Amino acid sequence: MDERDFARFAQFIHETCGIKLQRAKKTMLEARLQKRLRVLGLESYSAYASYLFSPRGLELELSYLIDCVTTNTTDFFRESRHFDYLLQSALPYWYAENGTARPFGIWSAGCSIGAEPYTLSMVCTEFSELRPGFRFDILATDISGQALSAAVRAIYTEDQARGVPDALKRKYLLRSKDRARRMVRIVPELRRQVTFKRLNFMEDFRLDRQMDVVFCRNVIIYFDRPTQEVLLGRLSDQLRVGGHMFIGHSESLTGMGLPLRQVEPTIYIKTGERRHSG
Repeated sequence: MDERDFARFAQFIHETCGIKLQRAKKTMLEARLQKRLRVLGLESYSAYASYLFSPRGLELELSYLIDCVTTNTTDFFRESRHFDYLLQSALPYWYAENGTARPFGIWSAGCSIGAEPYTLSMVCTEFSELRPGFRFDILATDISGQALSAAVRAIYTEDQARGVPDALKRKYLLRSKDRARRMVRIVPELRRQVTFKRLNFMEDFRLDRQMDVVFCRNVIIYFDRPTQEVLLGRLSDQLRVGGHMFIGHSESLTGMGLPLRQVEPTIYIKTGERRHSG
């Protein structure tokens, strides 16, 4: 891949889905696009660029390109203290305030192959067992159609599900009848609590209602600082006052002027109107 083609791809990817590809990512992009070249019968990255930027290519190839550049690795109960906080602090506080008046709404923004929203479904189901009438629903979104298809299937290798505590594995994971395959599937009652939708953060979006919790972890690291601030402002708009925002351990909201107050590292509560950053 020559520098001109990489620059075209990088600019297009940044404008289309906000992901900033540094020069150091050139080898990664080459490797991930190899499969598309083989599928399309193209002999060079320049030929792929010509196809991608044609009217037909923009219509048919964009979703495949996005799948190539997004990272869809994730784990159940990743950054487990977030789920401890949800179970021990956020949920009890919300239930004391709202009881059974309405469902508890969670948005898993950047849900990848589904481990995060299904973990959230396990946690909320556990919470509900001692609170009759407690209801919840989870919206899970991602830009990758391939990742969402895997999430809807809800089938994982035992290695992928290793983060699930043993007691919850017995309750919420169905093992394959062919034990040699070492595959598991999320039980139907958890799957029913999650709605999956494709969403590109670079497009205009507004949810049907504000959420009580937003998980957006290890997503903004792919964006440049101005894009991060715009995106997090829009995510905050979808969060109720008093609701919680969870971000990844390597991410920071410092200096962004968001209506969020930190309560623990990477955990924030929405306080009200946005402030100007600076």
